Amino acid sequence: MKLKIKIVFLIIIYTFITNAQEINFGADFVSRYVWRGLDIANSPSLQPTVSLSASNFEIGFWGAYTLFGDKSVSDEIDSWIGYNLENDLGAFSFIILDYYFPNTGKKLGNIKNGEGAHTLEGLVSYSGPFSFLFGVNFYNDQGNNIYFELGYPVESENISLNFFIGFTPGSYDNPQYYGTENFAFINAGVKVAKEIKITDTFSLPVFSTLVINPRTEIAHLVFGITL
Repeated sequence: MKLKIKIVFLIIIYTFITNAQEINFGADFVSRYVWRGLDIANSPSLQPTVSLSASNFEIGFWGAYTLFGDKSVSDEIDSWIGYNLENDLGAFSFIILDYYFPNTGKKLGNIKNGEGAHTLEGLVSYSGPFSFLFGVNFYNDQGNNIYFELGYPVESENISLNFFIGFTPGSYDNPQYYGTENFAFINAGVKVAKEIKITDTFSLPVFSTLVINPRTEIAHLVFGITL
């Protein structure tokens, strides 16, 4: 079974590479890796990404590499496959996301449910006058943790802001995932982004995010550069 899954995955990757209409790659450098209101690493982090799209389908890979400290849970490689749809109402995305942590001692090919190296999450997102994100872990998370996020973007000539708030219903079977057994707001704040003009032909995108976790009553101010 595992061999069949690997073969299918390789076929999907090969098909996208040979038929890709668009390839994007880049990286973010952030002063601290904060995810959904949770402090993943008390350290700067380099976060590369690459994606390939064909028609409305997309596959991609995203990584996070902590520069200092414990790398066992902060170094990460995520991969996804998704379908994007855009109409007059806005942009919709349907994604299956695979979380993999290479420094936990579990091999890449270990896909066992309950003790494997991969956790799968199903995501539905919307972007328009407001944004919405719904995610649920459906594989290798005994608590099947759920996350919701609402956002409100504000654009001006030189700067963009995005206000957001995220919450989870909690999980009794795996409360450590989001840090709660019960319903809780865990992620709130605002992201401010702009481009700093370096030359007449090159501008450097930068951003700063104020993140507050209402449940833990802890806040972080994160600075980032997009390369």
